[in-house]
Amino acid sequence: MTDPAALALLHAEAFDAPWDAASLSALLASPGVFAVAEDDGFILIRVVADEAEILTLAVRPAARRGGLGARLVEAAVVRAAALGAERMFLEVAEDNVAARALYARTGFNEAGRRRGYYARTDGSREDALVLSLNFTR
Repeated sequence: MTDPAALALLHAEAFDAPWDAASLSALLASPGVFAVAEDDGFILIRVVADEAEILTLAVRPAARRGGLGARLVEAAVVRAAALGAERMFLEVAEDNVAARALYARTGFNEAGRRRGYYARTDGSREDALVLSLNFTR
């Protein structure tokens, strides 16, 4: 499933501020961008030179805590490495405990912080933690 409209519907189930089909379509048409998808979730990755970035990881709420997120991350790492990436990074909201636990389980470590990176619907701002994973240890 890499149809932007289907991905947008899934993204809307997973996030309060979802990405629309046009945005996802534009990203998928960009050089180095790919999706790994299953029926209940997807991950969108961009590879540039020897670095990969997780742009988004969306899992349907009903399918969470069943290992899908970890499978998507692991599949993305394999594909990114095949495209020449040696490390992967992402930003995650500091208060997103579930996502932080997933990324810790899959080997990511904190590499930095972006203060006030995420705008919340109530007008507040949340820090983003920058996480990284080196493919060779």
